[in-house]
Amino acid sequence: MHFPILFYKPVTSLIGPLATVVIPKAAQPAKEHLPDFEVELVVVIGKAAKNVSEADALDYVLGYTGANDVSFRKHQMAVSQWGFSKSFGKSIYRWGSFVTCSNAGPSVDNTNPVGPCLVASSAIPDPQNILLKCTVNGDLLQDGTTAEQIFNVRQTVAFLSQGTTLEPGSIILTGTPKGVGFVRKPAVYLQDGDKMSVFLGNGIGTLVNDVKEEDSTPTAKL
Repeated sequence: MHFPILFYKPVTSLIGPLATVVIPKAAQPAKEHLPDFEVELVVVIGKAAKNVSEADALDYVLGYTGANDVSFRKHQMAVSQWGFSKSFGKSIYRWGSFVTCSNAGPSVDNTNPVGPCLVASSAIPDPQNILLKCTVNGDLLQDGTTAEQIFNVRQTVAFLSQGTTLEPGSIILTGTPKGVGFVRKPAVYLQDGDKMSVFLGNGIGTLVNDVKEEDSTPTAKL
């Protein structure tokens, strides 16, 4: 039996539309730490869900939004990335529906834009038919749909709820389609000054964020 691969993300990684994705000093230079982009569908839980079935799973979804799960491939590849097959606790769950990612790689502060709006689940009766696109500096690099997911949204919510309560407001990132930078030839990685846009269909819209390296100049303390 195949099981999904999951990991937990800190809420400090979250930022909103038009906010700046900051590459921290610990992940510089970019050519060494390899920051990468990932367009993803986000599922937002609307009511407490525990031990729900796949058939009932969508009844617990408040709505859907988008995300750009910026990941640092050096850190991803350098560690044993799958400590658990399931994450316990409440907050953010990252679901490896398309491709896998590590815990360390995508958990940095201010590197997980979410938005631009929340579309009610009633307006998206079929979450397996949503377009996903990502551009960097105007170049289209990812172009897929949620129909390509290995584990669909129903399976995602049902699996996560087994033995664990998904609290209202919990968000689930559902993985990214093909086209991420580290598998491209030649590889493409994010750099200071880049502009990223991720688009999700069904009314979710376009999430735009700039990339900036954290200033290496020490900040004076008063």
